[in-house]
Amino acid sequence: MSTDAEMAIYGKAAIYLRKPEKERIEAQSAPFDAKSACYVTDVKELYLKAKILKKDGGKVTVEVLDTKEVSIMK
Repeated sequence: MSTDAEMAIYGKAAIYLRKPEKERIEAQSAPFDAKSACYVTDVKELYLKAKILKKDGGKVTVEVLDTKEVSIMK
């Protein structure tokens, strides 16, 4: 992992190339459940992060980006 001192070679562009230290630590320490995390296809964004809510036969119900619930084929 590079430090802020190493990013200094990029000058003013460095702030756009990497998140601040505090944001990186928060993102790395967030819990991750590999059994319930997935991606679903979307027309506008191609793929969206989702969380599996329930499985029923060949269908899976997921919550997309904490906004909507979608049922898809397994």
